[in-house]
Amino acid sequence: MMLLAIEQGNTNTLFAIHDGAQWIAQWRTSTYANRTADEYAVWLHQLLTMRGLEITQLDGCIISSVVPQSIFNLRNLSRRYLKVEPLVIGDNAELGIPVRILKPSEAGADRLVNAIGAHIAYPGDLIVIDSGTATTFDVIAADGAFEGGVIAPGINLSLQALHEAAAMLPRIAIQKPDHVIGKDTVSNMQSGVFWGYIALIEGLVARMKAEWGKPMTVIGTGGVASLFEGATSSIDRFDPDLTIRGLLEIWRRNTHL
Repeated sequence: MMLLAIEQGNTNTLFAIHDGAQWIAQWRTSTYANRTADEYAVWLHQLLTMRGLEITQLDGCIISSVVPQSIFNLRNLSRRYLKVEPLVIGDNAELGIPVRILKPSEAGADRLVNAIGAHIAYPGDLIVIDSGTATTFDVIAADGAFEGGVIAPGINLSLQALHEAAAMLPRIAIQKPDHVIGKDTVSNMQSGVFWGYIALIEGLVARMKAEWGKPMTVIGTGGVASLFEGATSSIDRFDPDLTIRGLLEIWRRNTHL
């Protein structure tokens, strides 16, 4: 089996290849809702060739996307070039977990995939913090159920809004400042964004644990999660492979491989 797993967020789209034993390749591209199946195929073909692989070797495909208008093109990529019907989270893929929220259909595909990826790797009750376009805090019960959570603006989104709404504030890179109290505009902004998000994480985790009332392990994942490593004790583990692990598990549950 050679599986193509596609995980599409609002900012980036991850393509990963699993050969039945391990992940052998991963690539990211900017998310563009109108990119066609043919455009994806040309891009993917070039990257596969660089790894000594052919697109015809791919005989399975699973898709998780939070961009509804892109799913049509990603589905066509699988049908036209892989010659297989893809599994699509939220459509024809059975997840095998309870979704204990008021409207289960509202649960984002990425959050449910993360829930599965976390549950199979870590025991007990969990909080998964996914730092992307939005920063999500998801509660996964010890039985694997998705129990809901919190959605906050992502760190890049906040930085962009600050720059665009205030004419005198420059566009800056995100990095951990040496001091909380900044001495110029850039260090003021870096401190506000970085330490502000640390405070957001620590405050929400504390409140969620208090409301849950039982011990919880906190897992960090997502594009900018590594920024926070070593800066807070509120996150117990950092796991960049959470999402693709969840996609692989869903694929196995649906194909019994």
